[in-house]
Amino acid sequence: MKCTTSASLPLVSDIVVKKVTGTINLYSRSSTPTGDSGEGDDPRPLVLMLPWLGSKQSSITRYCQLYLEHGFDVLAVESSVLHFLWPRHGLTYAAEVLDLLQNEKVFSSRPLYVHAFSIGAYTFTQMLLHMGRDSRRYSGTRQQIKAQVYDSLVLGSMERMAIGVAKMISSSLLVSLIKRAIMLYFLLLKRYTVDYYNAAIDVFRLGPLDCPALFFYCEDDPLSDHIVMAQIIEEWREKGIDVVGKGWVNSKHAGHLRRHPQEYQDILNNFLQQQHPVGYLKSKL
Repeated sequence: MKCTTSASLPLVSDIVVKKVTGTINLYSRSSTPTGDSGEGDDPRPLVLMLPWLGSKQSSITRYCQLYLEHGFDVLAVESSVLHFLWPRHGLTYAAEVLDLLQNEKVFSSRPLYVHAFSIGAYTFTQMLLHMGRDSRRYSGTRQQIKAQVYDSLVLGSMERMAIGVAKMISSSLLVSLIKRAIMLYFLLLKRYTVDYYNAAIDVFRLGPLDCPALFFYCEDDPLSDHIVMAQIIEEWREKGIDVVGKGWVNSKHAGHLRRHPQEYQDILNNFLQQQHPVGYLKSKL
């Protein structure tokens, strides 16, 4: 697979994409030495990447390159609108992802890093719900997670969530109509939607993982309330979590890498380097 990218992004031309399931792909490099296959005493770190709704493979690959050039592999787990609109379906999917991470040796033996975007982060909150409800079963996976990165979380009111979904599944001309339809859907099925969302948000906000976290956000994001974002960062710091927050006055939802490529890469690289993941400080492959 040949990749093209802007000059400001690292160029990784030997990417191998392996389909794990219909919505999950493993990104790695064909030049990786056989002896460093992700198994054994010194496994390569694995990034669990949860893209935004409707993300194109070219966009996912652009973010994967940020990790691949430093010796990571990336497991990209794509979500569908049904995972969000019908939370029970999303919970089932989250459990499938957890079981994959836990039961497949090629994944379970690795240090794990999370990089979640927009509503894709909601899938991760569903995973956190499972980890909280069955801590014994998923203790191994929880301990694997060494750091977490969140980009453009959809935060604030239900209206923001509705707008976010509408923007990602429809043309700009239909956003207002679809947003109203989703808000009505939330109202009529509150027990099966809003109550689940609130439970997931509470787990994420009040009972977070204790590993270091990095948040990317901006003040002009219509889908994310930057004031709420700042509150979460402060709450996590008060819990003793090492948190880095990078907010821009002007940027784009799930588009910070495109708008601020060098700054985004520098902040991400510095954050990961501080965690000393296996293989990160090695020479580029």
